[in-house]
Amino acid sequence: MEIKDVVKEKYGQAALRVATGGSSCGGPACCHGEPDPITGNLYNSNETAQLPPEAVQASLGCGNPTALAQLNPGETVLDLGSGGGIDVLLSARRVGPSGKAYGLDMTDEMLALARENQRKAGVENVEFLKGEIENIPLPDKSVDVIISNCVINLSTDKDRVLREAFRVLKPGGRLAVSDVVVRGEVPVEVRRSMELWVGCIAGALEEYEYIRALAKAGFDLIDIEPTRIYSLEDARQFLSGQGIDVEAIGAQVQGKFMSAFIRAEKSFTASEKVACCAPACCS
Repeated sequence: MEIKDVVKEKYGQAALRVATGGSSCGGPACCHGEPDPITGNLYNSNETAQLPPEAVQASLGCGNPTALAQLNPGETVLDLGSGGGIDVLLSARRVGPSGKAYGLDMTDEMLALARENQRKAGVENVEFLKGEIENIPLPDKSVDVIISNCVINLSTDKDRVLREAFRVLKPGGRLAVSDVVVRGEVPVEVRRSMELWVGCIAGALEEYEYIRALAKAGFDLIDIEPTRIYSLEDARQFLSGQGIDVEAIGAQVQGKFMSAFIRAEKSFTASEKVACCAPACCS
């Protein structure tokens, strides 16, 4: 089974559990208690109070991109791998009625859950799209901001994801994503575990690889800001039950994995600067 199929199956199962009144967590690949070191305590009570409980329960991210991203009224936002819709719904409120928030997901069960969460939240400026983040079903230069929450690392073709993100961003558009990033080499045992890939660990890029991939796609003003650096004790939780001797690879794990906020921009070309005449797009 390919990694993409495993991801689709596991996240589909998580959506079904939430939709039937359970937890999104179904085993060691997603969490090990409340809260777990990756997905726990990401949203404050003011944010979650305005959302259906199912949107919060279905959150399997590693950060809160909406809290760190600059979102302005009237802008168009795209969430890559939108899951149960929590970041889409929060973004929609920030861009206001004159703006729009898209959510893109490849899993039917997650899309059904997200649309139900949208109905319960009463948010109208939202549209959930079915598709893959490697092939974004939106026109060129149609989005102001791209967010994502621990999803890009799940792709086996991250270069293509970033090229697609660059394509759909307007000139001057921003990428503002949360993701798991690695500092240094990842133990071979972790890379081999498909379950950990689904759990946002094994597919993570090394931080300088991430920077190079963004630059190759065309982005500039690239910045990676750590938001959580995981300790050996954290590793014991997310490597538990994977057949990996955490103590034996402790030195290779300690401080190597982190959740990070990744920022980048799509700059105006020289011709676009000349063509632009609106105060909002050039000075």
